[in-house]
Amino acid sequence: MKLFSLEGKVALVTGASRGLGRVIAGSMAEAGAHVILAARDKQKLEEAVQAIRTAGGKADCEAVDLADEKAVVETFARIRDQHGSPHILVNNAAAMPRAPLLESTLEQWDQAHSVNTRSVYLLCREAARGMIERKEGRIINISSYVATVGRDNLLAYSASKAGVEGLTRSLACELGAHGITVNAISPGLFLTEMATAIKDNPVVLDKYRQLIALARPAEPHEICGSVIFLASSAGSYITGNTLHVDGGVDNVMPVRDGKS
Repeated sequence: MKLFSLEGKVALVTGASRGLGRVIAGSMAEAGAHVILAARDKQKLEEAVQAIRTAGGKADCEAVDLADEKAVVETFARIRDQHGSPHILVNNAAAMPRAPLLESTLEQWDQAHSVNTRSVYLLCREAARGMIERKEGRIINISSYVATVGRDNLLAYSASKAGVEGLTRSLACELGAHGITVNAISPGLFLTEMATAIKDNPVVLDKYRQLIALARPAEPHEICGSVIFLASSAGSYITGNTLHVDGGVDNVMPVRDGKS
C-alpha cells in the first residue's frame, strides 16, 4: 500500500485560485489526485489549472459562489457527471474582515460566516451524498489558530472558524459509520496574500515571530504534508481532530530575551 498516494481519487479544493488553496490543489495533483479547483475568480482558477497540467497533473475548475446553495448543488451535479463524486473535499475558502468591535458591522459578520461556515456546511452536505454511497471519503476543513487563540479585530473570522471546528467534530461523529473521516487543519501564520498586511510590516511581523515557538512564519508549501496525510490511507483511522500546523502558537508561550 502506498500510504500517501492519492492515485485514482477525485479531490475538490475550494478557495483554490490563490494562496493556500492553490498550493494544496497542486500538492494533491502531485500525489496523483484529479483535482477540481473551486472559487469565484474564473481567470485565476484557469491559471492555476494550467500550472498543474503543465507540471503533469490532472485538474479542472469550477467558478462558483460557494455560499450560494443552488450554485453548490449544481456544481456537484456537474462534477459527478464529468468525473464522478469526489472522494476528497478540502474546504479552504475563507473571508477575513478586520475591524474592532465598535467599528465592526453586521455585513462583515455575515460575510465571514457566509464564506467560512455556511459554505463549509453546504459543501460537506453535498460531498457526503456521494461519499456515503461509496462508503468512503475524506473531508478536510481548514480552520485557523484564531479559532482557539483570542485575537483582536478578527471577531467574525474567529467565531466562524470556531464554528468550523465544531461542525467538523459533529460531522465526524455522524459520518464515521459510513467510512468517512472528517478532520480540520488549523494553520498559523502563513505568508500568503491574506497575510500581506503582516508581511509588509516588519514591526508586526517581528511581534508574530516572538509568539511562535519556531520563531518564524510558515511558507505556503508547509501546509501540504498535513493535507496529504489526512486525505490519504495514512490518515485512515483519524477523524474528529484538529491538526495544528502553526509552528507552535496555539498551545505554547515562548518567552524570549529578544535574541531569538
